[in-house]
Amino acid sequence: MRMRSRRLIAVAAALLTAATALPAAAADGPARGRPERPSHGGLSAVIRYTEYGIPHIVAKDYANLGFGTGWAQAADQVCTLADGFVTVRGERSRYFGADASSDHSLSSAGTNLSSDLYFRGVRRAGTVEKLLAEPVPRGPSRESKELMRGFAAGYNAWLEQNRISDPACRDAAWVRPVTALDVAVRGFALSVLGGQGRAVDGITAARPPGGSTAPAPDPDADAIAAAARELFATDDADMGSNAVAFGGRTTANGRGLLLGNPHYPWHGGRRFWQSQQTIPGRLNVAGGSLLGSATISIGHNAHVAWSHTVATGVTLNLHRLTLDPADPTVYLVDGRRERMTKRSVTVPVPNGAPVTKTQWWTRYGPVVTSLGASLPLPWTSESAYALNDPNAANLRASDTALGFSRARGTDDVLASLRRTQGLPWVNTVAADSRGHTLFTQSQVLPRITDELADRCSTALGKVTYPSSGLAVLDGSRGECAPGRDRDAVQPGIFGPSRMPTLKDAPYAENSNNSAWLANADRPLTGYERVFGDVGTQRSMRTRGAIEDVAAMADRGGLTVADLQRQQFADRVPAGDLAAADAARACAALPGGTATDTEGRSVDVREACQVLADWDRTVDTGSRGALLFDRFWRALTKTVPAGQLWKVPFSPADPVGTPHTLNTGAPGFTTALADAVGELRAAGIPLDSRLGEHQFVVRGGKRIAVGGGTESLGVWNKIEPVWDPAGGGYTEVTTGSSYIQAVGWDGSRCPVARTLLAYSQSSDPASRHHADQTRLFSAERWVTSRFCERDIRSSPDLRVVRVRER
Repeated sequence: MRMRSRRLIAVAAALLTAATALPAAAADGPARGRPERPSHGGLSAVIRYTEYGIPHIVAKDYANLGFGTGWAQAADQVCTLADGFVTVRGERSRYFGADASSDHSLSSAGTNLSSDLYFRGVRRAGTVEKLLAEPVPRGPSRESKELMRGFAAGYNAWLEQNRISDPACRDAAWVRPVTALDVAVRGFALSVLGGQGRAVDGITAARPPGGSTAPAPDPDADAIAAAARELFATDDADMGSNAVAFGGRTTANGRGLLLGNPHYPWHGGRRFWQSQQTIPGRLNVAGGSLLGSATISIGHNAHVAWSHTVATGVTLNLHRLTLDPADPTVYLVDGRRERMTKRSVTVPVPNGAPVTKTQWWTRYGPVVTSLGASLPLPWTSESAYALNDPNAANLRASDTALGFSRARGTDDVLASLRRTQGLPWVNTVAADSRGHTLFTQSQVLPRITDELADRCSTALGKVTYPSSGLAVLDGSRGECAPGRDRDAVQPGIFGPSRMPTLKDAPYAENSNNSAWLANADRPLTGYERVFGDVGTQRSMRTRGAIEDVAAMADRGGLTVADLQRQQFADRVPAGDLAAADAARACAALPGGTATDTEGRSVDVREACQVLADWDRTVDTGSRGALLFDRFWRALTKTVPAGQLWKVPFSPADPVGTPHTLNTGAPGFTTALADAVGELRAAGIPLDSRLGEHQFVVRGGKRIAVGGGTESLGVWNKIEPVWDPAGGGYTEVTTGSSYIQAVGWDGSRCPVARTLLAYSQSSDPASRHHADQTRLFSAERWVTSRFCERDIRSSPDLRVVRVRER
């Protein structure tokens, strides 16, 4: 490997030297008429673009690598990035209106004003500055901070040297230079998405009760428990994922394989962006980065590949405060009075006086009056609730990613997780060139043990913790604060030894259920409830995924091509279980009619045959897929889960149960009639091809999209918007995003196929606004150009040097 490193250093040095003669250039070239100026020792990088606008960034150190990454991201995504920086600066009200809906990419805030109040509060408290000042390992490393500094400089240099063509922000006053702190705050926002970010409205709206206010009753425990289960469910959220690693015993050559299929938003600040990052002799990694991140989030190097799936761990807990009867801003801990900390925050509002609000903070975290509209937490004269989010002290995710990027195997991936403890809300699945596999739920969680919950839960917590993992602890007792593990890098979180981990299984798979069935033959148990549940019904997607990957592992002889086939198999597990029963019950209806929700009689005879003939997939050419999709959505919305199947769930057969559709359930025939009526009203034939009515529009042209919704259980998850007047499903809100299928063949280059479903650029004028979306539609892949010979042989190769002026 030393000879290969020297060769890479020589090649990159030659590129850096030769490129000095090139003008500074963005992806679409610099503005004309601007003379080249010397950099005077400023930051610089070489960017080599290959097919589909994928940049391969070479730099001499981390600051310069950050510079090249910031530049290249701005070239593709300047408007989306700028919008996010407006968010973390607390300026959305100023530019977009205080009452307008927030972007939701970086928090759950319902309005721009709420978003601004929260992020200005973070700035006022110096939260991120304090985290940046923490020594390693509690704080970020020098390399991570250099990447942030470089990213800001690269973004700013692109703004200075280029004109924006994207109409979303062309000539907009809110597109401004940024600082390294802005980049760090954006990373902080991603870290707390599952904690404080989930409760922004409840934090910014919290107000102490008036002096004469009568005590309000505690929230209804059962209603809150139901709301908590829905709030913390991972199988119906706007972010999810599938990932599977196959071990050497299952593959054709004894080396590992990894298929990663994260389901993330197709628009906004949580999009992925694809690149390769190289510091000769020190770093060489390729993959997808969340926008605004200077590191690779999901990817591979020459030795190991990894992906993430959204985990079931509940990243926050609540403390019920017992208040001083004379002052609702004073709470008691072990009988002693503690005064809440006031954090007054002012937000400028256009065409009006600035808005000033006070946030209230405690030793546990901010006072919060709700976790979403369905989970109220009233502040009364007797009690209030404080939110504990340990990820508000975590700015280590970049170092975790750097550890992955430099790893030489799955052991190094696990070592990075143990050393940095930086992942806030995801699992990790990995495979390496030596045939090893890894699944681990190594995430930053409040250290809520089952024993602590049993000893310290309030009446509300005794209901919410078993059902959802949300702990509500007695804040009046100091002994009820989360403890500390000796191997944890910060107080109040679990250490690495407590994380559910599975090593070297024939396959390791996760589809957003708990760690329990990462491998159905080697179930993981013994972890605390806050990590997730054990022995409960799995989602349809988890069941279908385990069926598929277990069969693949049993068959053996696997290659990257098998991973590619799995990604686009588009099998519908719900269809396999229910379509035949539905078709038979449909055919048996008297007169071939069913009554819809409006009491109208609907002729469903054609539907019976369409369902019977359907191929049980959601390929773009599948006939009957759209009918089953609309029927299944209606059925699962109206029929309670406990009445949907004749054979109930059994922990002894968690993948095979429940099964056998209960066609006698109230609502079955109604759902069938509603689906048939809906399609006919929209002028959509019941047997039309899915791709004719499930599509996105790019450049005024329809691009058919395969895949299906969560409840169908499809690996290739796609969540589009139903618009019958517009022809069916238009746009996609979330779903398959940066996909990678990676293996090794014994050479120095990994065998990798990738796909960025929504393409690199948000700019409609870019050549790379829809090119990979068309590939996704056609179920075609990009052949990764990781090694030097592959990059240099690209027919689309374009080498540019970017630098500060």
